Amino acid sequence: MIRLFAVVMVSSMAMAQSSLPAHLPDEDAIPAPAVAPASAALPAPPAGKSTVIGGQIRNVNPVLDQLTLKVFGGSQTMKIFFDVRTQVYRDGSRISVLDLRPDEHASIETTLDGDRVFALRIHMLSRLPQGECQGQVLSFDPGTGRLTLNAALTRESIRLLVPPGTPIVRVGQKSFSSGPGGLGDLTRGSLVDVKFQPGRNGQGVATHIDVVATSGSTFVFTGNISVLDEHAELLEIVDPADNQSYRFFFNASLFPVTPQLHEGSAVKVTANYDGTKYLVSEITME
Repeated sequence: MIRLFAVVMVSSMAMAQSSLPAHLPDEDAIPAPAVAPASAALPAPPAGKSTVIGGQIRNVNPVLDQLTLKVFGGSQTMKIFFDVRTQVYRDGSRISVLDLRPDEHASIETTLDGDRVFALRIHMLSRLPQGECQGQVLSFDPGTGRLTLNAALTRESIRLLVPPGTPIVRVGQKSFSSGPGGLGDLTRGSLVDVKFQPGRNGQGVATHIDVVATSGSTFVFTGNISVLDEHAELLEIVDPADNQSYRFFFNASLFPVTPQLHEGSAVKVTANYDGTKYLVSEITME
């Protein structure tokens, strides 16, 4: 099943992460950290989908448990929160979260914790790190290879260079992934997951691009209704298989099944992506 990108922080991606499909490999479960008595009541780390962000740490605030990261390819900085649940490594060796230092290069595995970006793992590196960005294409110039994205996590515009020969692959549901891909999919509104590394001048250079959705494509989702707001024409469902949330534009008056729907209903939704949002074209009870 295709996954939708969420809205957030370098944003809040606001095609919320609940509204943007994403495809990231699952990580091994995070081992429980050694717990001091004062932190015994801390909850388990957030269990949502994660994104790897590469950049340079600008400052660390151990009082507020947050750091500021200058993301490669972006023009702004982003705040990332951490606590004793965060695993920190320097060149592969485990270190204390108190050993975080400004000006170091880092590759940070992040997820959403409410409306905050939380660091699951921080890898401090002596070499420039690679990164990953999920977002929506704002523009692409095939002549120069310049790609501009609206990052799903931060809502910041990120500029990347796409060299000739960069793999561009459709992913997700077979009806979409089996179609032709390539540079033609990098049109305004397309949802993508880009792996990149910093170039000589610090600009991000794409090494692989997964295309999650393009304008005009159709997808099928199943799950339980978590939000049903007929006035706002908003419908959200959660897939119990992976706890992933999906958001749709829903004109309730068009569907005879609407009176039967309520929060918790199991449904099957067919939706068309129009380049900005997912429009429900069919909905049935499961």
